[in-house]
Amino acid sequence: MRARPLNRLFLVLLTLAATATAPARINAQLVRDGPPQKAASPPSKAQDGAPGGKLRLTQDVSLSGGDHWMDTGIDAKAGERVVITASGALRYADAPEQNGPQGLSRGWKDLLRILPLRDAGRGALVGRIGDQDTGQPFLVGAKSDFTVVSAGRLYLGVNQESNDSADGSYAAHVEVYEPDKTVTPVTFAARDVKEISGVDGSLFSKMPRRVADKDGNPGDMVNFILLGPENAMQQVFERAGWVKVDRAPRDAVLTALIESLSKEAYVQMPMSQLYLFGRYQDYGFAHADPVAVVATRHHLRLWKAPFTAAGQTVWVGAATHDTGFERDRRNNGITHKIDPNVDAERDYVEKTLSATGLVTEKTHFVPDHALKEAKTATGGSFHSSGQVLVLKLVSCNSGS
Repeated sequence: MRARPLNRLFLVLLTLAATATAPARINAQLVRDGPPQKAASPPSKAQDGAPGGKLRLTQDVSLSGGDHWMDTGIDAKAGERVVITASGALRYADAPEQNGPQGLSRGWKDLLRILPLRDAGRGALVGRIGDQDTGQPFLVGAKSDFTVVSAGRLYLGVNQESNDSADGSYAAHVEVYEPDKTVTPVTFAARDVKEISGVDGSLFSKMPRRVADKDGNPGDMVNFILLGPENAMQQVFERAGWVKVDRAPRDAVLTALIESLSKEAYVQMPMSQLYLFGRYQDYGFAHADPVAVVATRHHLRLWKAPFTAAGQTVWVGAATHDTGFERDRRNNGITHKIDPNVDAERDYVEKTLSATGLVTEKTHFVPDHALKEAKTATGGSFHSSGQVLVLKLVSCNSGS
């Protein structure tokens, strides 16, 4: 997105406005082990009737129609099974009818609202494990039964905008069961280690320190690498709530127009093509800011390296945080301004991916002649400690 002047983008939006009539396709931001669904699923859905461990605690939680996120005080542990049942009703002043924990039926106005869980109805009971950055909202509804994939505090809330409220309340009953010892754990706690096999100076000597634009102008720094097969790489981003950005620009612009440039639509807008290893990025991912500001998003690009590390596929990444707009010094257009502290975005990648239970080891490596300060291809400056984040992923059964 950085290389495309935004004033040209807005002209395209205006041109398309007269012909855009198709409804927007609603995609789940949070994807688990399968194709997108209409609503994001809990951390790991448990099977009805599956054996469980010993009941550890129960708790009743009451939420009013003005609540957004409520701290239940429950610290859920990885592998535990959580069962939530809810009842009650809310009534919004501008809604034709009251709704239960499943929420109202989605309408076109929901495309204009910025909801915690964009694919669930307004007023639905939703949940989250972990803080606002790492915990991905999921639909609780009248009942939710799931296994915790990564430890964290359990929050319950009403799926509504920050300035929205309704009359009424929900009553939720929470049961937490200890991990079933007869089931092999499927999650991992990311371990901090001093070194990871295959990650050393010789590996980094084969790796460019910065990406470049199509004219060869140096840009963002390489600030993280992932080790693991392609399907594991895709799964860890999906579980962490990062959105894959790979649609054709015209499709993305049209969708953004229909969704009135909501935060979610903006997150999926295409990125500019930057180059590493002689080609533009293999993958692009974006993550919504917790703050509902269209001009900001977390985003990164990934390239599959032409070499491996101790037999592991190496994914080389450059992550930055768009925080506003500035002049593109290459063409005097308007481009996105990044947070000059690129280490903060590197740490954001670590935080969100490590919370998925799909990272086994993590460390930081300082290459020789580490990059500490430079300018992007558009002229913005950035600074870093020079440390590169290294995450080793859980291997999947298939893919490469």
